[in-house]
Amino acid sequence: MNKTKVIFLCTGNSARSQMAEALLRKYGGEHFDVYSAGFDPKPIHPLTLKVMNEAGIEMSEHTSKDLKQFLGKMHFGIIITVCAKAEEKCPTFPGVSTRLHWPFDDPAAVSGSQEEQIAKFREVREQIEAKIKSWLKERGLTQATND
Repeated sequence: MNKTKVIFLCTGNSARSQMAEALLRKYGGEHFDVYSAGFDPKPIHPLTLKVMNEAGIEMSEHTSKDLKQFLGKMHFGIIITVCAKAEEKCPTFPGVSTRLHWPFDDPAAVSGSQEEQIAKFREVREQIEAKIKSWLKERGLTQATND
């Protein structure tokens, strides 16, 4: 079966798009080939790795990727922007059948104590997870796992 390629786009590819990539792979990996990239990639935020690890998703092999690595080289059926800047900057991809915008707060922008920062990363992770689960359900796709 040919899987639809999905890419999550964000500015830095350090938090939200990385979480979304890992979560869609977990819940919909049998239906989609999943990627993520940024317009101005930054190293993956350490708290991204921490909160995903807490959720049982190991991301130590993930790296930040520049959108330029994919432009003109890979066809995506679905593009999902997860921040307003990515939505504004997103170029037109030829042949994309679906383009979605799922805005989430940038957890890396939260200042405050370590606990406040971790709480924001967890909140965003949970929001992304809920959005992905409901999106898969809308599409009539069963989840790979039920946890």
